[in-house]
Amino acid sequence: MEELLQRLASLDPAAEGAVRAIAYFDKLVEGRAGLEAFVRAAAILAGCPAGLHDPDRHVLVRMHPDGHRLEAGSFHGEWPMVELAGGEGGRVWLERDAGPSPTDVIILERLAVGVRLVLDRTRGRGPARDPASVEALLSADISANVRRQAARRIALPADPQVKVVAMLAEPDSAVPESADLSRWSAQLGRVLAAIVPADLEPETSVRIGLGPAVESADLPRSWHGALQALRLTGIDGPRRVRFEDLGGMGIIAERISPADALVDDVLAIRAAQDQIPAALATLTALVEHDSLRAAAAALYLHHSTLQARIPRLATILGYRPDTAFGRNRLHIALVLNRINLNGPLP
Repeated sequence: MEELLQRLASLDPAAEGAVRAIAYFDKLVEGRAGLEAFVRAAAILAGCPAGLHDPDRHVLVRMHPDGHRLEAGSFHGEWPMVELAGGEGGRVWLERDAGPSPTDVIILERLAVGVRLVLDRTRGRGPARDPASVEALLSADISANVRRQAARRIALPADPQVKVVAMLAEPDSAVPESADLSRWSAQLGRVLAAIVPADLEPETSVRIGLGPAVESADLPRSWHGALQALRLTGIDGPRRVRFEDLGGMGIIAERISPADALVDDVLAIRAAQDQIPAALATLTALVEHDSLRAAAAALYLHHSTLQARIPRLATILGYRPDTAFGRNRLHIALVLNRINLNGPLP
């Protein structure tokens, strides 16, 4: 083999590098090496950090080319990578901003094959999606024993904390597919519920409510909190709401039905929207910012232009929205408006 490598090096350095990489990984396979050894080999051969992420098995490994393990980090879309076969969202990558060289392609392909062999040998195949088991885990009416069985079926870890993400797409769009959000998910009515690690902040364009972090046995509480948070999202307001940020607003979200939320102050907001262009955006900015100047800047208006709108808005609303009391009243009205527009949720 060494003689062949030397001859290839004199003829084609790239081919010599590819054969050397194949031989390196073949030795690791024969020696039944572990995950770190495979990722370390890729980093050394490529001369840059290499990574592995298998979300089905909660495996994340990054290695430096000098051989030491790096802290957990996210994959960047511009890095060369190869997806792992047989799972959802699993990949190996090289942390190189330039495009992959021919040798990089060989390294990644051999790394992916080796990693898959190790994972299948040591941790079994990744679990298939099982929405029924996810639904059982979120139900408060299911016994603890049935919930434990459901957690085992989807390979949900018992120790790390998790949380529920409740997602609601707009009528003309759909909840996007994502490995992080589809692995442990179930469609419950109009809402897609997903169980995710407690520290995950999912990136998605749809409106989401984030439940509190809990042990897996307490997932119904996180699901309940995620729905409360989701009820307070809106096209006119926040698209991502955390249960921990609700405070007393959580009681409003929990106890007021969409029908009961349609009070006179909500009807007044809708009347203002019908009569004044961008009234809803203006009222939302008044609530979300501490001053007229800050609200005007958010609306890309001069503060005097915004100030001139206030009297007409006050006439329609029945109170001035730029006073302390008026802002509080307007804030509650906007919250009720979102609850009504969101309609019944699971």
